[in-house]
Amino acid sequence: MAAQTFLAGDVGGTKTLLALFEVSGDDRRPLVESSFASQQSGSLEEVVARFLEAHGGATPSAACFGVPGLVVDGRCHPSNLPWLIDERVVGATCGIRRLKLLNDLEAAALGTVCLHPNELVSLNPTAASGTRGHVAVIGPGTGLGEAILYWDGEHHHPMATEGGHADFAPRSDREVALLRYLRARFGHVSWERVVSGQGIHNIYGFLRDTGLAEEPPWLAARLQTEDPNAVIGEVALTGTVPLCTMTLDEFAALLGAEAGNLALKCLPFGGVYVSGGIAPKMLPALQSGSFLRGFTDKGRFAEMLQRIPIHVALSDRAPLWGAAHYARRL
Repeated sequence: MAAQTFLAGDVGGTKTLLALFEVSGDDRRPLVESSFASQQSGSLEEVVARFLEAHGGATPSAACFGVPGLVVDGRCHPSNLPWLIDERVVGATCGIRRLKLLNDLEAAALGTVCLHPNELVSLNPTAASGTRGHVAVIGPGTGLGEAILYWDGEHHHPMATEGGHADFAPRSDREVALLRYLRARFGHVSWERVVSGQGIHNIYGFLRDTGLAEEPPWLAARLQTEDPNAVIGEVALTGTVPLCTMTLDEFAALLGAEAGNLALKCLPFGGVYVSGGIAPKMLPALQSGSFLRGFTDKGRFAEMLQRIPIHVALSDRAPLWGAAHYARRL
């Protein structure tokens, strides 16, 4: 069994998904998989041991896990879990000789290039096709993740970043006003403050509080009792409340601007992928043109950026596929 299987995992603050794959099989077709409540477990090695025991005591020859946090020297303190994950400890405890931790956006980045065409939606109709090269992935969610896949001519290699915490750079008088509004609340304003789940609510509050759009009383009441981001997105897509429509339009433009910044830093002619749970839910807003205008609004390099493919990843399993892809290499 050790020579025939490898293990992949997508570790999250709420759940951890583990899957066992056959070496001679497909990275997207696990032999078995299970989901565990992360907060009810004391460590990743505990979860992995339970999984392997439940499936016949298999000892995979290699394993890779996407984890929610910065990985340094094989160790990670997840941002939303009280764990210390050490690849050496997990490997030794579970008897796995070759084991690697990837930042979850690194795993998602590897997974996006494995997605099928029907799991992607293009945002750039003028893009060049069939070009191989570096890939950039930007993932607005609870925070803002960014990752790069370096292309060596034969394979993609994941590179983690903390680009979501770089300084927010406004491009217009309205965005300057947004920066001032958020500085008064938070001090330092990163891209994550405007391009993430919290960013949707922050942009909404700015437009409302500065009088750029009016909040109906019934909507204010809903925001008090429901998930604000879900409500804002739902109402925006109906087109009935200008405040919500403006919020998603501004969000899409800012997401495009930061995706363009990332593209300038790594020249991803292999494509830019927008991943995570938010993008598929607001797909009409991303397709409206605001995202692409923000992406290409780079002065002398606008024409170059117009050639870069941009895709929204619709599948939420990309991190697991990416971890499986890397584990097979091990």
